[in-house]
Amino acid sequence: MARTTSQPPEELTENIIDIDVSEEMRGSFLEYAYSVIYQRALPDARDGLKPVQRRILYQMNEMGLRPDRAHVKCARVVGEVMGKLHPHGDSPIYDALVRLSQPFAMRVPLVDGHGNFGSLGGDDAPAAMRYTEARLNAAARLMVSSIDENVVDFRPNYDGQETEPEVLPAAFPNLLVNGASGIAVGMATNMAPHNLGEVIAAARHLIAHPDATLDDLMEFVPGPDLPTGGTIVGLDGIRDAYVKGRGTFRTRATVAIDKVTPRRTGLIVTELPYNVGPEKVVSRIKELVQAKKLQGIADLKDLTDRNQGLRLVIELKNGFNPEAVLEELYRLTPMEESFGINNVALVDGQPQTLGLRELLSVYVAHRLEVVRRRCEFRRAKREERLHLVAGLLVALLNIDEVIALIRDSEDTAQARQRLMTTFELSDTQARYILDTPLRRLTKYDRMELETERDQLSAEIAELTAILESDTKLRKLVSRELAEVAKEYATPRRTVLMESSGVTRTSSVPLEVGDDPCHVLLSSTGMLGRSTGARPPRMYDGPRTRHDATTAALAATVRGEVALVTDLGRLIRLPVLELPELPDENPDGPPLQAGVPVTEFVELAADERVISLAAPTGDGPGLVVGTRQGIVKRVAGDYPQNKDEFEVIALRDGDRLVGATQLVTGEEDLVFVTSDAQLLRFSADGVRPQGRSAGGVAGVRLSEGAHALWFGAVTAPEDSLVLTVAGSSATLPDTQTGAAKLTPFQVYPAKGRATGGVRCHRFLKGEDVLLYAWVGRAPARASRADGGPVRLPDPDGRRDGSGEALPRAITAVGTGQTSTAEN
Repeated sequence: MARTTSQPPEELTENIIDIDVSEEMRGSFLEYAYSVIYQRALPDARDGLKPVQRRILYQMNEMGLRPDRAHVKCARVVGEVMGKLHPHGDSPIYDALVRLSQPFAMRVPLVDGHGNFGSLGGDDAPAAMRYTEARLNAAARLMVSSIDENVVDFRPNYDGQETEPEVLPAAFPNLLVNGASGIAVGMATNMAPHNLGEVIAAARHLIAHPDATLDDLMEFVPGPDLPTGGTIVGLDGIRDAYVKGRGTFRTRATVAIDKVTPRRTGLIVTELPYNVGPEKVVSRIKELVQAKKLQGIADLKDLTDRNQGLRLVIELKNGFNPEAVLEELYRLTPMEESFGINNVALVDGQPQTLGLRELLSVYVAHRLEVVRRRCEFRRAKREERLHLVAGLLVALLNIDEVIALIRDSEDTAQARQRLMTTFELSDTQARYILDTPLRRLTKYDRMELETERDQLSAEIAELTAILESDTKLRKLVSRELAEVAKEYATPRRTVLMESSGVTRTSSVPLEVGDDPCHVLLSSTGMLGRSTGARPPRMYDGPRTRHDATTAALAATVRGEVALVTDLGRLIRLPVLELPELPDENPDGPPLQAGVPVTEFVELAADERVISLAAPTGDGPGLVVGTRQGIVKRVAGDYPQNKDEFEVIALRDGDRLVGATQLVTGEEDLVFVTSDAQLLRFSADGVRPQGRSAGGVAGVRLSEGAHALWFGAVTAPEDSLVLTVAGSSATLPDTQTGAAKLTPFQVYPAKGRATGGVRCHRFLKGEDVLLYAWVGRAPARASRADGGPVRLPDPDGRRDGSGEALPRAITAVGTGQTSTAEN
């Protein structure tokens, strides 16, 4: 079958127009660019809001989502905004809503969010809008206050069925306080947040002094105040931004150097640069450590939670300077970031780059206009009300005539006309009188109306005075800003720090050098190292704690030290792992800054560390003495592949009571026994023995007696012997008794394995030595609470009796320096 074709109707014929493609592209692109700039990306300099943010706040206010109301689903808010005001997708609306509620993004959040609204740096995305809830924050009420009093212009929405404000009243400088960021076509904005109290103070100064210079305003606003705190390093870029609208500054994390474990120091990060999240920092540090570009990091933990906020713990390896590692972190990781200020905002619909003074001037002018229009609106409302009250008062004064006139009228229109003619009332007043119920025409109501008339007159006069005086208008705006600052201002979070612009601020080497030091052991088992080649004082001082240094050994920071326990074990330990004690003070190194020895070694339940020793057998060697009177000089055959081993084969029930690292090998060895015998003999009379040997007889003990103290004396002429006698019935609960100090030189040297000489004469009720100590003068004793215990003056009699102590002795030390003696 042949197909017939018909001609299309005339109205469907093609209409082809020849256009210049370049002109069309140019015009379309400019239209698109203007739309993006004006409708999406850039904030208005007056209220500091982009259109989507303004529509969210306005619509939430219209929905009645005030701070005293319950939260509603964010999906409902997004739907209302999208359906009535914002003809775009729901995702950008919800993203804007989320940012308005984030305290780490906004210096003064405007939305009170309930649920997961994301995390710092965008590491954790917010929950879907169907799960989260929101309402206006208290500060957001300031943004929309008086909006129903004709303070701003309204325009039709996208379909002409609703109206929306062109700008919000903004009772505080939101653009400077909360900052802004956005990317338009051919331009972008990136504005830093500031402190509300500081910005308002500057705005008030500008209101009072319109000719104020930038330097005057910077007295109030020295720099940004970021929601996440941190430190701004270098203020030159900030001044450039305040002058030209563009500048750059660097922000640093807030970091504290502290002990994270008893054995290691760490960096504790509590604040990060603006818009930097912890996950970004953690991943970057791990990447650098794995690539071996960052040294000194032993462990990294993210302990951030809702209770304590941001907390990153960076544990450092021993041997690295925390300050140097921190500088490397600043240089290589996002713990130090640059922030580029680009103050681009819309002024009269045109994008402009504004400095601090221009931003404040635009806001102040906006606020003056808002308050002026509010005063005009309120005056008009009060004049309308005063007009009605005046007419009602006329009716009350002529109530009988008014009632008669109304009763004689045929209808409402005639009554209204007769009232207007008879009492010279306006149409509005006559209508109001006719609409007023009879119950309002009492004598009491007349008094109320007269009071209201006087009050309205006074308010109208006050508003008129404000409108007619620019000075009074400015004072009103300034006073309102002061009230806002009083209620909502918070202390500054970001620290401002001058800088020369160099990132690395110190020349501290990354690794700790192998410098001389002294390892200290206290009577309560605290370990630490004191820097410097000069030996430290042996006494910690009664002002700090009930402790004294019982052993001090010269070493190097990267060397080793050995601990000797009362079970005869020698345990090697790297000096680098020991905590560094603060600088020496007149009373000695503060041992309370040390770490308990149990943090470094595992001890048996009844085992304790009694002294320090060299980690190798070099030199004169180690000498030990036991409770059963055995002495042993350990030969230097220490195994190099073991960190712990025994230095003596102890008999059953025996323990070490002292151990000393010999310095010359010619020291005097001293035993003090519980029955008040002191034996002094030369160390060169004890031949070295291997580690498995059990030692030789040191002091001959009487039946029931035991060695109470053992050690070596290097300076006999400067040493003292302290003995405290008491009753065995009080052991071991107290060491209060009769104390005697005796010069060491009065005791003659005897042969090894002899009984020695008597060093204390017991009085009635005394049968045992409770405490003994031999060391350099002067001797200092302290009690359990750390206070000093007065010791008697030295007594030249070696077998004299003691003087009663006022308090029990807990620790004894010397005020002189020493290198290896007890």
